Amino acid sequence: MPLFEYKGRNQNGELVNGNVEASSSVSTASHLANIGITPLEINEVVEKQDPLARFIENYAKQRKPDANDLIMFSRQMATLLKAGISILSALKGLQSHMQHKGMAEAITTMSQSLEQGRSLSGSMQQHPHIFSNLYASMINIGENTGQLDAAFQHIYQYLEIDKETSDRVKAALRYPIFVFISLFIAIAVINLFVIPSFSKVFDSFGSELPFATKILMTTSEFAIDYWPFILGIIISSMIGIKYYLKTEQGLLLWHKYKLRIPLLGTIIERATLARFSRSFAMSAKAGVPITQTLLIVSQAVDNKFMEQRILNMRSGLEHGESLTQTAHSSKLFTPLVMQMIAVGEESGAVDDMLDEVATFYEKEVDYDTKKLSSAIEPIMISVIGFIVMILALGVFLPMWDLSSAAIS
Repeated sequence: MPLFEYKGRNQNGELVNGNVEASSSVSTASHLANIGITPLEINEVVEKQDPLARFIENYAKQRKPDANDLIMFSRQMATLLKAGISILSALKGLQSHMQHKGMAEAITTMSQSLEQGRSLSGSMQQHPHIFSNLYASMINIGENTGQLDAAFQHIYQYLEIDKETSDRVKAALRYPIFVFISLFIAIAVINLFVIPSFSKVFDSFGSELPFATKILMTTSEFAIDYWPFILGIIISSMIGIKYYLKTEQGLLLWHKYKLRIPLLGTIIERATLARFSRSFAMSAKAGVPITQTLLIVSQAVDNKFMEQRILNMRSGLEHGESLTQTAHSSKLFTPLVMQMIAVGEESGAVDDMLDEVATFYEKEVDYDTKKLSSAIEPIMISVIGFIVMILALGVFLPMWDLSSAAIS
């Protein structure tokens, strides 16, 4: 918390001064009045920081909180509110325990907004990099229905399930990514340092070299002669792709083709649909109008391509189509899921059915991620085996020829 330096008079009229930690100068003045000091001057103490420390602090505040930060905050708020503690007291109590600098600062601002008479959801909407539109909307529903503790409970349960699904996909990809990065580094080292040593020996043979050896020597010479250009092209391509993906068109294109990646695309698609179904069910149970629900959920799926499909469903509903019709037109769901949505719409229990859909997709994602490694391993073994075969043939064939010549 900021440090404030004050000058004032105590109850005996004597001049006093000191330092107080508070969220603002108003809080400092209130604290001094409570302990019998009339403030005359209050100034915030600005600590001198070197540029690096200031950059690190600003980055820590602007960094988006991860799922664990939001889960912990939501769980603690649900527990405190259920115990009968007021919203303002709960926020002030949690503010000092937040590890994430940005969340701590946001909670402080939210507390001040509540003191000024604003709603909690309205205060959250002032911090979109911390609290998503779905989060703020659920809190708004909880405030209006008088079930704020239940809203926080639903949110942290949703975030926990969403995090588990995301962690499964990341865990399945971690091993193959590590293997291919290691393989790329090994190939670079072999081309730049190992093969040049062998090429001097091969040149001394004075005989026709095998085709595999010629390939290795040619690629090695190219890498040695043009490595600055190769490195520059790689770095430029990475920077260009990064900036292109920040554009709306680039992000839409990436999110579209990400769903078509062999082996992985279907897992990402089902994980996204599980998030859609779970958040839709949660909003529907809270009483959010279905068109508003689709708008909120479209921003929660974190995929621009699927977001457009969901917004098209919303447009269809506004034109008088049923949820089943719009879901069928979106081409997002399997026939089994379409049947569950149709049954839910007919029975008036769409939220329960979409909960079942979310569970269905989550189980499929869990099963697919468990078998993903076993599906990728043969591909990795084939690629690594082919590369090792080229290296082995290129290095050892000339040696075998030399040995045969020496024996004869």
